[in-house]
Amino acid sequence: MEQPPLPEIENTPLFADDLPEGHKSGFVALVGKPNVGKSTLLNRWMGLKVAAVTPKPQTTRTRLQGILTREDAQIIFVDTPGIHRPRTALGNYMVDVARQAVPDSDLVLLMVDLSAPPDAADEHVARLVSQYVSIPAILVMNKVDLVPEPALAERRAAYAALGQFDHLVAISAEQGQGTDALLDLVLERLPEGPRFYPADQMTDQPERFVAAELVREQVLLHLRQEVPHAVAVLVQEFRQRENGVLYISADIYTERESQKGIVIGARGEMLKRIGSAARASLEAFFGQQVYVELWVKVRRDWRTNETYLKQLGYG
Repeated sequence: MEQPPLPEIENTPLFADDLPEGHKSGFVALVGKPNVGKSTLLNRWMGLKVAAVTPKPQTTRTRLQGILTREDAQIIFVDTPGIHRPRTALGNYMVDVARQAVPDSDLVLLMVDLSAPPDAADEHVARLVSQYVSIPAILVMNKVDLVPEPALAERRAAYAALGQFDHLVAISAEQGQGTDALLDLVLERLPEGPRFYPADQMTDQPERFVAAELVREQVLLHLRQEVPHAVAVLVQEFRQRENGVLYISADIYTERESQKGIVIGARGEMLKRIGSAARASLEAFFGQQVYVELWVKVRRDWRTNETYLKQLGYG
């Protein structure tokens, strides 16, 4: 039987009678330019991969909420696409999603890459955050482990000059350095409130979406240059078989026949490697044996076609 999607969440508190006094809750937006480590930080705090992570910019394409529930708090982290200058309809959608997340949140974490000096993209994102001065903002300087000690003070000062922030924190989301202290700061700044999601719910996205993202992650990791950014994944079947195996069938869409050939590879070897790696990620997430079947199809210029974008979930 096909797994049902996660339920819609109404704007009413859950389990209010069971919560301890002083329980906190709120929405925390993770914003920044592409590839600064927003999804890596989210996954570390969640203790589970709920967001695709690759070294390639613009891996995150849509808003995804990671729901961290503790006895004393429920924090809804809103992972957003990197803010950039869009060149396609998909790019416009991604930037709009990121912008909308800022005023809807209780707290903003502006993430930057401390391993390089600030650039125009960082300044643009900082200006966006400053438009909502009533919202607390923490400047999160990621990748501190990659900065030589002599350059650290100057680099921190350059990023601090981007705007006015409640706090400045240097972390390494990859290594875990400073992430626990940052989480404590987040909790201090959240208001008291109820749980808005069940305690066992990890994300607001349906399981099909998570499955598609984990497949697309492996496409990004295995392929180079422009091809990965021209790829979208749509899960067509998601069902539990009688033998206890979760069966997932997904279509990988490219924009060109030449790209389709690259994804498949010689004698289908690349597609096999992508499928094998995706299966491992899916089994880790769902906690059970998974059978993955992948198909590669061409949907010409889908990134500039509004109808295609909506069909693929980017609308």
